[in-house]
Amino acid sequence: MPDLIVVPARYASTRLPGKPLLSIAGRTLLERVTAVARAAARQAGDCDVVVATDDARIADHARDLGLDVVMTAAELDSGTARACATARGRAVPPAIVVNLQGDAPFIPPAVVATLIETLRGGGADVATPVYQLDWDRLDRLRAHKADAPFSGTTCVRGADGRALWFSKAIIPAIRDEAALRAAGGRSPVWQHLGLYGYRMTALEWFAAAGPGAYEKLEGLEQLRFLESGWTIATVEVETPDHALSGIDTPADLALAEAAIARLGDPFPG
Repeated sequence: MPDLIVVPARYASTRLPGKPLLSIAGRTLLERVTAVARAAARQAGDCDVVVATDDARIADHARDLGLDVVMTAAELDSGTARACATARGRAVPPAIVVNLQGDAPFIPPAVVATLIETLRGGGADVATPVYQLDWDRLDRLRAHKADAPFSGTTCVRGADGRALWFSKAIIPAIRDEAALRAAGGRSPVWQHLGLYGYRMTALEWFAAAGPGAYEKLEGLEQLRFLESGWTIATVEVETPDHALSGIDTPADLALAEAAIARLGDPFPG
């Protein structure tokens, strides 16, 4: 059975209704995200792409783009739950599932493909990308968190790339920071890019399990895995040029169009 990239796409966003159908620089958000998924599937090989939605308008647009569509229950409360329901509905469930959120148009296809390849070649239960911050980016993250403390997630990882912890706080704390800065190189802080690949067994467990204590405190679903002993492989990727990880508000749409005008269009189609 081919592995699977699921693109969950909801119409009923509180802050930006109908956002999968909204245009960014001449292409809908759904068109942009699914183009990333298709390019990643080609790179990984033996991989399918499907859009999971509860809205007929989004389903119709996805079919117009030549995509497979699965209608999922409206009461599913997360993209992860929709990805799991979609994978379970396959004639033979896939071994590996990537949840590529429908509001993340700037994820490079190679990053998505690398998660699949990491799970195929290793023993981790989950894989997710991280990138190491230089000192300027760390300073900007600190300044951003002064106004939005729960925006941006950092990660502590072992020498083998295994995730030790994730937090909305900036971790680790840095003793003798001035000396580290003077020595050159990057900071010791890794930032998380919100994208996950799962083994099907781990995804089904997650969908059935209740939130963990630290997951509820931090608002980070990946902590559910770590609290229960599952292994998350962190995959090092290049620091993204496009800083937006998701499109959640009208202001994000404007920022996305400005980033495309400044940095170029990453659309892989």
